[in-house]
Amino acid sequence: MKTIDEIERAHGDLTALRRDIHAHPELAFQETRTSALVAERLRGWGLEVHTGLGKTGVVGVLRGGSGKKTIGLRADMDALPMPEHNRFAHKSTISGRMHGCGHDGHTTMLLGAAQYLSTHRDFDGTVVFIFQPAEEGGNAGARAMMQDGLFDKFPCDAVFGIHNMPGMPVNQFGFRAGPTMASSNRWDIVIKGVGGHAAQPHASVDPIIVAADMVHALQTVISRSKNPLEQAVLSITQIHAGDAYNVIPGEAVLRGTVRTYSVETLDKIEADMRRIATTLPQVYGGTGELDFVRAYPPLVNWENETAFAAQVAEDAFGAENVQREMPPFMGAEDFSFFLEAVPGTYLFLGNGDGDHRMETYHGMGPCQLHNPNYDFNDALLPVGATYWVKLVQAFLPKP
Repeated sequence: MKTIDEIERAHGDLTALRRDIHAHPELAFQETRTSALVAERLRGWGLEVHTGLGKTGVVGVLRGGSGKKTIGLRADMDALPMPEHNRFAHKSTISGRMHGCGHDGHTTMLLGAAQYLSTHRDFDGTVVFIFQPAEEGGNAGARAMMQDGLFDKFPCDAVFGIHNMPGMPVNQFGFRAGPTMASSNRWDIVIKGVGGHAAQPHASVDPIIVAADMVHALQTVISRSKNPLEQAVLSITQIHAGDAYNVIPGEAVLRGTVRTYSVETLDKIEADMRRIATTLPQVYGGTGELDFVRAYPPLVNWENETAFAAQVAEDAFGAENVQREMPPFMGAEDFSFFLEAVPGTYLFLGNGDGDHRMETYHGMGPCQLHNPNYDFNDALLPVGATYWVKLVQAFLPKP
């Protein structure tokens, strides 16, 4: 494991920057302080800076030599609408907001790489540094930047992104070609019955009974309708009905999420859910309607770009620190929109397996993402920045 000496010497500055961003978390499309900080740093290093893509996104362009190829590097900037329980000095200064997913670290690693590359320009081509807003909560800042012409204004031959991964040892890299993260889809089912007095249920159509039956019926979509060789999750996360002890309500609402690795599986699940939502209530004399929102598509890494990025990690940090067949998982990520438009890959960098200062989560190892005790591991900062530099140098080699 060998980081670039100059970046290693900047470790203290990178840590201070990361902790400053952590202490000032900003939600999706509200990253005004963070984007201003990013733009100021990039301008100070001589990059061509563009702001306002996807509302609060920032793009920095750096050219070296006369090469025609372009590589895109992406970091997300937004925080989460959740409280922070940590007590360290750089904890969130804003109640109900925290950097619980490590985007403060992602932003800092990419800034570290931009600073080094702007000083040395030891590559031949163009680097597009993409600082993206609004990855969290289904807001799709990646799509918003694309709608504002990201890849029309800054065409890339390939695009790459990094996410930290609790549970993986620090300095370990994880790669996977093909479907790697799931689609993210949210749904609402509204069941309409006939309200009435709870002492006279025969005069009503009870939507709560329908909802209870529907909970079971929806689970058969996964257990009996879906091909067992295809992976998918259907979770019911909310049930709402009524607000009185002695009144049968006229309406019940179910809400939840569906995750799949393929559009074909998702099409089948949505069709089955729609059939159940509309026909099952009719058995009881009610009606039902499904609203199904496809938020993020599956994240599918490109074969060649994944192999290339993994080889860069092996060359820089050793094969013993690289997993080329990382298991897929059901989290979702809007980098998937980038990969639908441009070849590339999304890789993972270990945030630690319990050997650093973060608190553990119910004795299950290192604190996981989106947990109020999470923090990005600052030991990763020079590692991630070094990897970005090595990737650029390999993708845009000097003649």
